[in-house]
Amino acid sequence: MPIYLKSIGFSIVLIGILEGVAEATAGLSKGYFGKRSDVSGKRVRFVQLGYTFSAISKPMMALFVYPLWIFFARTIDRFGKGIRTGARDAMLSDEATAQTKGKIFGFHRSMDTLGAVLGPSLALLYLYFYPENYIALFYIAFIPGLFAIGATFLLKDRKRTNTIEKKATPFFSFLDYWKVSPPMYRKVVIGLLAFTLFNSSDVFLLLKAKESGLSDTLVIGVYIFYNLVYALFAFPIGILADKIGLKKMLIFGIGIFSIVYFGMGFNQNIYVFAGLFALYGIYAAATEGISKAWLSNISNEKDTATAIGTYSAFQSFFTMLASSMAGVIWYQFGANATFIVTAFASVLIGLYFIFMTTEKA
Repeated sequence: MPIYLKSIGFSIVLIGILEGVAEATAGLSKGYFGKRSDVSGKRVRFVQLGYTFSAISKPMMALFVYPLWIFFARTIDRFGKGIRTGARDAMLSDEATAQTKGKIFGFHRSMDTLGAVLGPSLALLYLYFYPENYIALFYIAFIPGLFAIGATFLLKDRKRTNTIEKKATPFFSFLDYWKVSPPMYRKVVIGLLAFTLFNSSDVFLLLKAKESGLSDTLVIGVYIFYNLVYALFAFPIGILADKIGLKKMLIFGIGIFSIVYFGMGFNQNIYVFAGLFALYGIYAAATEGISKAWLSNISNEKDTATAIGTYSAFQSFFTMLASSMAGVIWYQFGANATFIVTAFASVLIGLYFIFMTTEKA
């Protein structure tokens, strides 16, 4: 995406603004549509609509190259993600018991991330034979999008007794959930958001690898490798988390994250980066799906989409803050300082979870 945007004349600043607006749109809409899903008692139509918006955004990117149109198309893609996320995660939760949440969410993360490996790999292969032919690539990307939409028509909503009064839902009404959510939910979300505040974009990891001497091809290669490790480990780690406890697995994941960032801060050997990115894949497998599984366990079943959507909305905002803060530290004190500060902060957050009084999870 950034390479395509640069090829049609977008500056780095404009790309940053575009991605910031897109992610903010996704974050806020996750909260609102999660709430809407719980209020209506429906899941499938939100999933269908979300995948439809994301699919049609692909050919839209190729139709025109005007900045406002590109902004619109990219926002449509992220808006689709926001529509489907809460309802989809609630459906996953509905198909699991409290004892199998890690397995179910881990399997989802494995499949989702496997797509994140195959998609870019096929795109790179295509661009190898047809350099800079990005327009055709966007049209091709529409095809799997259509398959995704088709698959959603195999889903059916569960019959559910909805006790929520059906009335108008203001856009920011999901924020009210924070006041009525279980105390344990708030404790966990506070810890997760504190972690998010120091967990900047993966772009900084790639920039560090590039700065240490890796070629562009190797940088892309290690990132695909990271996603492959993530995809392979998310499912078995989810199964293990159900056995040892979701909280323990999350703490383990944060610990691995600390090791990776300390390693990035002190390492200059290009051969060590492969190992660090492999560990980074294990960290992601031990935290991404696990955190949602834990939140779904400590929220009321009728509020699952709202609970996950509200957390996701806050998370998007804190992610933007994290990347901004990391950029400032990098600029003022250098790359190593960025990673070392993040590593120390993550150790403290790990200690927060260790000593946090909690229900069994």
